[in-house]
Amino acid sequence: MNRIIAGAAGGLRLKTLAGDHTRPSANRTKEAMFSWLETKGWLDNTRVLDLFAGSGALGAEAASRGAQQVISVDNHRQAVAVARDNAHAVNRALGGSRKVITVRQATVEKFLPALATRLAREKNAHGDFDLALADPPYPMEGEKLDQVLALIFPALVVDGLLVLERSARSQPPRFPAGTEIIDTRTYGESAVFYVRKVPRD
Repeated sequence: MNRIIAGAAGGLRLKTLAGDHTRPSANRTKEAMFSWLETKGWLDNTRVLDLFAGSGALGAEAASRGAQQVISVDNHRQAVAVARDNAHAVNRALGGSRKVITVRQATVEKFLPALATRLAREKNAHGDFDLALADPPYPMEGEKLDQVLALIFPALVVDGLLVLERSARSQPPRFPAGTEIIDTRTYGESAVFYVRKVPRD
C-alpha cells in the first residue's frame, strides 16, 4: 500500500492501480525527489501539474507538502478513477472547502495544447504553473518524448521547474531551447532531471 510520506496528510494510505499500465515511483525515489523540492522551497503555495499521473501519488505528495493547487492528468480510465479517489482522500485530510487536487482525464499531448490555447486567449504569455512533475512511460523516447517536453514548458512560469523521471538506463532526454538542467540525480533504477525554464533575453 502506497502512503503519503510527509506533510499535512503524511501517513495517509493511497490506493494503487492493479496491473502494469502504470509504473509508480519507488518510495525511495519519491522521498528523495520531494526532499530535494522541499529543501529548495518548490512546494509551498505553488501551482503544480502532475503529468502521466497514474494513481496521482506524486500530486498527492505535493499537495500534502503545501502546494496551493495540483492538477493531475492521465488518460487511462482506471488510473483516473483511482487518482480521483486518492485526490478526494487528500483534499478531505487537508480540510477546508477548497479542493487542492483536481484530476483530469486526457492525454498529456491533448491537455497541454488546450492549456496553451487558454493561456493565449487570456493573453497570458508567462505560463500558469510553478512546477510540473512528469513520469512518462519509460518506452516513450526519441521524437515522441521530445514533443511532450516541448509542450510542457509553455505551461510553466518563467523560472518554473520540470521534474522528469526516466529510467537510469535510458538515453538522456533532449530538452527544448529556453531551459536549463539545474540538477540530475539517480535514485536506484530511476534518473530524475530538474529542469528550469529560463527567462528570455
